[in-house]
Amino acid sequence: MPDPVPDPVPDPVPDPVPAPDPADEAAMQEFATKIFDLARAGEAGALAAYVDAGVPVNLTNDRGDTLVMLAAYHGNAPAVRALLERGADPGRPNDRGQTPLAGAVFKGEPEVVRALLDGGADPGAGQPSAIDTARMFGNDEFLRWFAG
Repeated sequence: MPDPVPDPVPDPVPDPVPAPDPADEAAMQEFATKIFDLARAGEAGALAAYVDAGVPVNLTNDRGDTLVMLAAYHGNAPAVRALLERGADPGRPNDRGQTPLAGAVFKGEPEVVRALLDGGADPGAGQPSAIDTARMFGNDEFLRWFAG
């Protein structure tokens, strides 16, 4: 009997680049921008590696958007899950009172909505709330999920 074909080895996640010296403001800004870009792009493995290496899981940008908010708004469910598994706050609003769940509802991202609900997000939180947003866009499926 022939040996089974081994599963392909996944591409390893590169070790995170060390954070720059906190006294170097320009380098810190560039580093933070890279982390936010990873969230937008849905680079779940790289985000997890950076958080595991010490990047705050609830890091926010200048508008109060967390890594979860950016990943959620850009439809990146695996990144949302990876961040939630590492303790990210699923309901932390940005400076405008918007939550990651409301953003995912607005963008029509069911996988992200489900990940956030599974992670404990409150559909009634924020302005507008995820419930308000689903009503505004007539998304009965999301409203059923929130009811139930």
